[in-house]
Order: sequence, then structure tokens, then C-alpha cells
Amino acid sequence: MVRLPLTPADVERGQRLGALLRRARGERSMLSTALDAGVSPETLRKIETGRVATPAFPTIAAIADVLGLSLDAVWSEINPSGTDAGRPHGTDGAERIAS
Repeated sequence: MVRLPLTPADVERGQRLGALLRRARGERSMLSTALDAGVSPETLRKIETGRVATPAFPTIAAIADVLGLSLDAVWSEINPSGTDAGRPHGTDGAERIAS
């Protein structure tokens, strides 16, 4: 499967996701958050810094769960227009987030 290049909207959404996760993590350590979510600390670091703009859906779901965030809240935060903009035509958005 060929991975499509990231759009500027994908990059911006990834940066918003990282900022949201950093805020939600607060004073909690990156190490404990990552381990509780079942991901490596480096993966969490890359997501929080926006270096991984489109992390896998299960990864985000696990981190959100550990941080007490609903996936609806995550999507609303990273897609502030409240529209489906940026979603590939004919999808529910999970494919783009899960890429």
C-alpha cells in the first residue's frame, strides 16, 4: 500500500493532536502515560511533538483512554472547524487518523 503524502491540513491536525495530548497529560510523566497506554515513550514523544502527524487510530485511542479523553473530544479539538474537512472522500475519518 502506497502512503499518500501528508497535506498541510494533516500536519496542522497532527500538531493540534500533540498539543492536546501534552495539555491532557499535564504533570503526568511521559513514561508512565506511554507505558499505561501500551506504547513506547518515543512514540508518544513523536506524537506530542507533531513528528508523527497521522498516528494509528488504536494508538490514539489507547492514549486518549489513559488520559481520560473521549475520542469525540479529541476529534473536536483537532478538527476545530467542526466539519469533515480533511477527511478523504467517502470515509468516516478513521482511515486518515489510522494511517
